[in-house]
Amino acid sequence: MSRKPSFANLRDRTPPASIAASVATATSSHIGQTSGGESTNAQAQNNQGTGGQGATTGPASRQGRKQIAGFFSPEMSFAMHTLARRQGRSLQALMAEAFNDVLRKHGESPIGD
Repeated sequence: MSRKPSFANLRDRTPPASIAASVATATSSHIGQTSGGESTNAQAQNNQGTGGQGATTGPASRQGRKQIAGFFSPEMSFAMHTLARRQGRSLQALMAEAFNDVLRKHGESPIGD
């Protein structure tokens, strides 16, 4: 069974020169003056580099959350997805329940979702 490619793997790639040039041209055509006379170019430069670890951009449902990932066998993945569908819950909700069970098992307080 092959894995689906992830678009996240494309983040760190350098785009081909033709695409980079067209993006730069499109971006520069949208940069102008704001109503207050302040250059939007300065605003665009201030907004660059805000991604990465601890970034505050992204969907509201992910604000204040940290991703925990792991690699499991295809059988485990299938079993967890099947259970989630059968119970009408998300895989994330099942994982949170499992993590809380592990915390309880080792004498720690469960965190919640």
